Amino acid sequence: MEDKDKKNLLEAILFLSGESVALSSLKDVTEMPENELKKFMEELMSEYREKNSGILISEIANGYQMITNPVYAPWLKKFRAKSASSKLSASALETLAIIAYKQPIIKAEIEQLRSVNSDGVVKTLLDRKLIKIMGRKEAPGRPLFYGTTKEFLQYFGLKDLSEMPTLKDIEREEAA
Repeated sequence: MEDKDKKNLLEAILFLSGESVALSSLKDVTEMPENELKKFMEELMSEYREKNSGILISEIANGYQMITNPVYAPWLKKFRAKSASSKLSASALETLAIIAYKQPIIKAEIEQLRSVNSDGVVKTLLDRKLIKIMGRKEAPGRPLFYGTTKEFLQYFGLKDLSEMPTLKDIEREEAA
């Protein structure tokens, strides 16, 4: 393996790890001598500093780690706060799955399947535009029908609803 490939390998290990990697771990995995590892890590740290990019390699906790450039901390904090709020709770995912597989469906049917009140979760899913009101059921009280949206497909990376796994697929996956 050429020196450039060795450095690329070390870079890939650090990227994949997401945490500090001890020199001994790098040595075990790469089977490179310690002095060569240190030389490549110094070169990588220097290259990242010179590029002044959004990512740096730093010595942390007796190892090496890829870190974000502290210069961008204010924006990264805003991004992290935004992306954390984009995650769905277990109850939201459960409700969304029920709606996706049973649509159009009314809230009473969702609550019957979940055995809990779903007002808050349905409101959250509506606010996030993952579900929409599809009309009203011809029944007493004329309850609202709910279904999924284009944003739902985007969130889960689906071309259309036919790409959702079938219940048999899910059962096979759980059995494996």
